[in-house]
Amino acid sequence: MRYDIDQLDTLLTVMELGTVTAAAARLNLSKSVVSKRISDLELELDAALFRRNAGRIVPTEAAHRLADRIRPALADIRAAAEAAGSGGDQQIRGTLSIAAPVSFGTLHLSPILARFAAAHPGLTLRVDYDDRFTDLARACTDLAIRIGPLADSALMARKLCEDSSMPCASPALLDRLGRPETPQDLTGQPVIGYSHMPNAELWRFGRVRPAVSEVMTINNGEAIRDLAIAGVGFAMLPGFLAEPAFAEGTLERVLPQTANRPLPIHAVWPPVQPIPAKLRALIDHLTNEFSAGAPWKRPT
Repeated sequence: MRYDIDQLDTLLTVMELGTVTAAAARLNLSKSVVSKRISDLELELDAALFRRNAGRIVPTEAAHRLADRIRPALADIRAAAEAAGSGGDQQIRGTLSIAAPVSFGTLHLSPILARFAAAHPGLTLRVDYDDRFTDLARACTDLAIRIGPLADSALMARKLCEDSSMPCASPALLDRLGRPETPQDLTGQPVIGYSHMPNAELWRFGRVRPAVSEVMTINNGEAIRDLAIAGVGFAMLPGFLAEPAFAEGTLERVLPQTANRPLPIHAVWPPVQPIPAKLRALIDHLTNEFSAGAPWKRPT
C-alpha cells in the first residue's frame, strides 16, 4: 500500500469538519485536491471511508476505526518534528484546536487566549465555544475546558480552579413567591431549565430532587442568568455567572444554608506522549492564569 501523511491528515480534517469544502478551506487546498486525496486513500485501502448522499458525506465505520488508530500516531509524529527544532528557531508554530463551554469561553477564556496568542504569534488558534460535550478524539481537538466532575476516561487533565453551582432568583420573584427554606420548598416552583442537563439532575440537592415546574428551557448559561434577573423563574447557575449578579443585587442566593455543588474546572487533552511543545505551552499558560484562583472570585 502507498499512502502518505497528507492523505491521512486530510481524512481526519474532513471527518472533523464534516464537509470537503470546510476541510479544503482549513487546509488551504482546492476541493478537488481534498477529494482526490480521499479517493486515492480509499483505493489504496480498498475500503469506502465515506458514504456520499445528496452532497453530504458521512464517515463509515472503517473510517472511524482508521481515525482512532492514526490520530495518536500523527500526534507523535508532529511532536517528534517539533522536538527536532527548526534551525535553532524556538518559536512555537502550528495550529491548536481548543473547545470550551460558551459562557465560560466568552467571559473568561477569551482574554486568556488573547494573551496566549500575543505571546506566540507563530501559532494559529482554532476555538470552538459549544456547551455540548466534545469528543476530543473524533473532533481532532487538542485541548478542552470541562466544567464539573470528570468522567473516567483516558484523557489527561489539569485542574485550573474550583467553582460551584447554586440556586438563585431575582429579589422581585422571591418577594412575590417567598424565599424557600429547604430544597423541598422548590417543589412546584417555576424554574428555567438548561437544555444540556435534565431537571432531575440540575435541581438535585444530595438525595433530594424537588419536582420543579419548568417554564422555559435554554441552551446557554448567560441567557438563563438574564431570564432569572428578569424574574422568569429560579435558576441554577455556576459561580462565574452568578457571583457578579449577587454583587450587583440583581440576583439573590436561594437556600444559602445549603452546600453548593462543587464544579471543578479542568483543562483536558488526549494522552499524547511526548506532549507537543505548543500544547504544553498552552497548558502552562492556563495554569499560570488561574494560579491566583478563579478570576470571578478575586477581589477587585
